[in-house]
Amino acid sequence: MRIFVFAALFLGVTAIAAAQTTAQWEYQGKDGPLNWGKLDPAYRACSKGNEQSPIEIRKAHLDKALKPIEFHYIAGPVTLENDGRTIVVHLDPGSYIMADGVRYELDRLEFNRPSETSVKGKLTEMGVHLIHKSADGKIAVIEVRLAEDRGAPNATLSTLWEHLPTAPRTSAKVTDMVNAGGLLPGDPGYWTYMGSLSTPPCTEGVRWFVFEQPVTISREQLRAFTDLFRVASRPLQDAHGRRIEANE
Repeated sequence: MRIFVFAALFLGVTAIAAAQTTAQWEYQGKDGPLNWGKLDPAYRACSKGNEQSPIEIRKAHLDKALKPIEFHYIAGPVTLENDGRTIVVHLDPGSYIMADGVRYELDRLEFNRPSETSVKGKLTEMGVHLIHKSADGKIAVIEVRLAEDRGAPNATLSTLWEHLPTAPRTSAKVTDMVNAGGLLPGDPGYWTYMGSLSTPPCTEGVRWFVFEQPVTISREQLRAFTDLFRVASRPLQDAHGRRIEANE
């Protein structure tokens, strides 16, 4: 009897674990964005959702009631992860933003190649998503478009790229003090709309804030990323008539 009960419990735990396991996805090939919705039932929103990201921004409605985002970022050590698709930066707790009266804690950074949001038909060479979560589970994504420039490299990116993990599924600890604010533009103007995570499971109900002003990076910084990832972004999604607002 004890053996039977143990076996039943083991099978039950195994079934739960299997149910929680989601399918592998990629940015290219048979497991790429066109097939995300078919890879796993948990990814259904990727193909069936009506508020998917990223989208193209051609015009926006000026909303004078929108206030600048308040950034409360602190410097600290970070961990860079090469997950086989892109570079993810994991940060210690403590940094947060205030947006629309909601406090969102900064969770991680994810880099894209090219940028995901298109502005009047144009993408920049790279982009970075600063992904935040509120205490009640709401998600806010701040997107900064990164544009190649022949001038000086971005100082924050220089610190990160010194420790760039080049092998898939490896990570590197950065003990230097890194402040994510170094990846933000000087102009606080932004566009905002309701969208989704731009990676599986493509969860909707995500508030997006896209800075209007790009941040420049050097050719060498761009090349360091593109040597690892030729494509690391999701194609544009149908806006389905969503309203895009601008704070200035």
